[in-house]
Amino acid sequence: MVIAPEVFRDEEYALPKAVLEARGAHVMTASTTPGTCVGKLGMHATAALSVDEAATRAWDAVVFVGGAGATVFFDDPAAHALARRAAASPGVLSAICIGPSVLAQADLLGGVKATAFASQEENLKAHGALWTGEPVTIDGRIVTANGPEAATEFGEAIGDLIGLPKT
Repeated sequence: MVIAPEVFRDEEYALPKAVLEARGAHVMTASTTPGTCVGKLGMHATAALSVDEAATRAWDAVVFVGGAGATVFFDDPAAHALARRAAASPGVLSAICIGPSVLAQADLLGGVKATAFASQEENLKAHGALWTGEPVTIDGRIVTANGPEAATEFGEAIGDLIGLPKT
């Protein structure tokens, strides 16, 4: 899971992570640098590696978490490299809240059905996404979601696509 060093959205990190771990996944967290990251609501998470390091590895799923801090990844070359590598792999590429704008800015949503927090609609459309406005949208192996209320469903969709057993 990729989170901002500050002001990531706590629920969008914690709920999908809990779902994936309950279904048997080993979840690693990345951020701009390894170390402690603090969510909007005060949650502390530990990034085990940087996005630069994460971009050099293969993953079953890559998850970009939202929250205001996620803007740090909108134009980040390492975040784009990680997203592009995930898109080219058999794994899942996913993002929630404003996170889908990372995928849009990496030119990965052209012709792809996607959703995000409403403030990101124009950016996604400008990059060729087919806006759905749904809580969770799945298009092939790309999963997008619109915010904290959809975080559990988002986690379940990722788990389903990577073939994790249901709990």
